[in-house]
Amino acid sequence: MTFGGVAAVDGVDFTLGRRELRCLIGPNGAGKSTFFKCLTGQLKPTAGEIRIGEEETTGWDPHAVARLGVGVKTQVPSVMDGLSVRENVWLSAYRGRGRAAARSATDAAIERLALGEIARALVGRLSHGERQRVELAIVVAAAPTLILLDEPAAGLTSEEVGRLAEIIVALNREAAIVIVEHDMQFIRTIASVITVFSQGRILVEGPVEDVMRDPRVRDVYLGRKG
Repeated sequence: MTFGGVAAVDGVDFTLGRRELRCLIGPNGAGKSTFFKCLTGQLKPTAGEIRIGEEETTGWDPHAVARLGVGVKTQVPSVMDGLSVRENVWLSAYRGRGRAAARSATDAAIERLALGEIARALVGRLSHGERQRVELAIVVAAAPTLILLDEPAAGLTSEEVGRLAEIIVALNREAAIVIVEHDMQFIRTIASVITVFSQGRILVEGPVEDVMRDPRVRDVYLGRKG
């Protein structure tokens, strides 16, 4: 993916297995978010190919990618502040599963994310951590087979991060998950394999502890490489 001749994503070869969990790390400007936007259809790649399941989705619009079972949680919660928690989740369940299954899917997502006590509250009145859980419930309610999470632990308390880790591990039993994240303690809790981006390319990929001991990774984060 290029912008005015600058390659934001440059020859990335990335494969994810069914029900695999992978964390993406890298310094700011490494190309992680641009990569995500190409996967979800927010950006149309300049070159290359994207395949999700059996479909080549290169250049598809976001709604078409979502219909394949791709759920996306952005860094800034994209919820409707004027609606209740239940209404937000129900709308997602309705779009993803249809009216007949929407109510039961809504109830299940609210229970799974421990939102029962605030189900009737307006989302605009919730704390940051609560809003993050609401958006996860919105993703879960649509029954995705692939979940993309952009910095889900940002701004959460240590207790909330611990709860989020438990939720993600449980979700991973049913769906593949890709997470862009900076919190290394959180990453160590949930991931066995990580991919490091640098200058729009994959710098290194492998088991968490091996990657974190790699001198190339330390150089990137200390600024000795781009």
